[in-house]
Amino acid sequence: MSKFADKLQNLSESSGPPIGFHPAVSEGRSPSMLFVVGLSETHVKEARTVSRLAADAGLMVSRGTSAKTVKQVVEAVGDLPLGVSMKGMREKEVDELVSLGCDFVVFDIGEPAAILGKKEVGRFLTIEPSLDQGLVKAINSFEVDGVLIGSGDSVMTVERLLVCRRFVELLEKPVIVMLPCLVTREELVSLWQAGVDGVVSAPTQSTEALAELKKMLGDLPERTRTRRMAAGVVLPRYGGDVGGEEDDQEEEIQP
Repeated sequence: MSKFADKLQNLSESSGPPIGFHPAVSEGRSPSMLFVVGLSETHVKEARTVSRLAADAGLMVSRGTSAKTVKQVVEAVGDLPLGVSMKGMREKEVDELVSLGCDFVVFDIGEPAAILGKKEVGRFLTIEPSLDQGLVKAINSFEVDGVLIGSGDSVMTVERLLVCRRFVELLEKPVIVMLPCLVTREELVSLWQAGVDGVVSAPTQSTEALAELKKMLGDLPERTRTRRMAAGVVLPRYGGDVGGEEDDQEEEIQP
């Protein structure tokens, strides 16, 4: 199984600490959200940033990357998982990525459905904020390891935060979000509160900017609740059913 998908699933299913007194700071605390470094360039130097920052994974967001480049980047990141954004790849090309050490692939809804059966690699479906909510819910029945909400904004907007929260409520899969170039701690806290499991940094950022993002993620509140607590909540129903019950009660008291 994909190492990154495994990390993400464990985080997504994590529950809160036991009830009672416990130390304010515990050793080996779980991360609040996973950190994926977005890689746009094909240079090995950029890929080594993933390892130096001790990120959870790297993601090559450039489309049409050659097998030679993927092999070089896999070697540069070391033991850390590497993902590749695929576009128009044939089945044997995906198999080649796996043989080169690629840990997961990211694809959109326009790709051939054969990718859903590639269980030897992590599979993450990219969805846009404009995707119909009915289609979003249908993803739960698909053989994918998680969902990536794409980004088209230069800044984090209120609308985007609302979309993230709504998609988390609709999905039973782990959710990661592509960040804009500029993001604040308060915006990261909002994503955490929405139940987002991981973030992908915008590509072409400096090492200093990525290190600051890593620090902000480390300063987030510890994950202390099971994700999607509202997933199984059944709300009271109002309407005809209630009226029917009232009619039954009235009939019982009539002579």
